[in-house]
Amino acid sequence: MHVTTSLQGPGTVERWCEAFVLATTLEGKLAPPPPPDLRADSSWEPVPAPLRIAAPARPPELSVVARAPGAPRPEAVCDPAARARLLHTFVHHELQAAELFAWGVLAFPATPREFRAGLVRLALEELEHLQLYLALLEGLGRRYGDFPVRDWFWQRVPSCTTPESFVALQGLGLEGANLEHAARYAAAFRQIGDARSAAVLEQVEREEITHVAFARHWFERFTGAPLDYERWKAALPPPLSPAILRGKPLNLAARRRAGLDEQFLARLEAEPLAREAQP
Repeated sequence: MHVTTSLQGPGTVERWCEAFVLATTLEGKLAPPPPPDLRADSSWEPVPAPLRIAAPARPPELSVVARAPGAPRPEAVCDPAARARLLHTFVHHELQAAELFAWGVLAFPATPREFRAGLVRLALEELEHLQLYLALLEGLGRRYGDFPVRDWFWQRVPSCTTPESFVALQGLGLEGANLEHAARYAAAFRQIGDARSAAVLEQVEREEITHVAFARHWFERFTGAPLDYERWKAALPPPLSPAILRGKPLNLAARRRAGLDEQFLARLEAEPLAREAQP
């Protein structure tokens, strides 16, 4: 747990974000209290200083490892043990996404309040997705913490130094790739007759289209120009490249609904898959 400064003013949105990222209990991670009213001026720090948290706190129930086995492939979901490990991975992905949206509020306080309030709303949606996956995991008789976790997203996103690099990686990159992963695994669950798990993944896919659209909108606002593939690629913090931020096959329909144009999609589809994809 490393911070560069501390916030003042208990009860503000910024303090809520900080408390969530640095929570040391499972309850604080999985079911934090509601944030202050995002519409009220009094809910926000009047002149917040940038706060860049290098790593989140982790409850003792979670065993964090530097490297973890890759997520089971879609064809492995017929095995209950593999299915449980996969759902556990999804729970941790959603937690990291929620934390990192809160991180963005703290790291980029000079951005428009509209943007920062949007990040909080996205964090809350990620926590809703987490609860959906958690219910599926517990239905298999397993709990969050039964498997080691890897903070793959946290190892990369805090290297973003500008709001445009943050939305390029977190929104257009990681959330975009999840459109492929959710669609692939939903199909795999439907193939084995697990309609409940498939429906959850399909819901996550639909709702994360709006997350990618949010990132596209704000990337264009921050750069002052329409989304361009080379501009997006240049905004990614090195050594990351688009090759690691896509799945196969590309979920063209979902990405189109998020507002990505045909030229962008053609360039992304031409990218070879990286050897190390998201865990």
